[in-house]
Amino acid sequence: MKMNLPNQLTLLRILLIPFFVFFYYFDKIAWHGYIALFIYVVACLTDMADGKIARRYNMVTTFGKFMDPLADKILVTTALILFTASRRLDAVALIIIVAREFIISGFRLVASDKGIVIAASMWGKVKTTVQMFMAIALLLHFEYQWFYVIEQILIWASVALTIISLADYIYKNRAVLKEEQSTDKSTR
Repeated sequence: MKMNLPNQLTLLRILLIPFFVFFYYFDKIAWHGYIALFIYVVACLTDMADGKIARRYNMVTTFGKFMDPLADKILVTTALILFTASRRLDAVALIIIVAREFIISGFRLVASDKGIVIAASMWGKVKTTVQMFMAIALLLHFEYQWFYVIEQILIWASVALTIISLADYIYKNRAVLKEEQSTDKSTR
């Protein structure tokens, strides 16, 4: 099976994740943190590029629709877990952000089952952008008080936007949650 460029970029993003983790932790290599930062930024750029290319050149595929958001969630969740493990991110922030991703994924599955496609919202895109900047700040992690303040602002802005975007998705697509009458007695 020949893959188009957007799908190759999505796979590249997934393949970069183990290298990101390795360089994040492997402090025996000089500049390991900056290498991890570089890998993370490249992965984020593939996220931006694959969607633009797929839409512009009509290269949207079922594989891409499935794998692109999954790759994003794996990348972001991996980074958040690493930050929490190294005490750069509060566990409450991790739980809220990851819970939102599970809720939206489940919501999209229910919508898909009903033949409804839920597109990314403006709030979701802003949330993702702020999360990327938050991750970059946490990867840089300069030992200055003013930088710590910036990290905290980005963390809690990410959490706030996570909650806002979740509420926005659910409100705009609340019809997805309406139950349909079933003739099958075995269903609830």
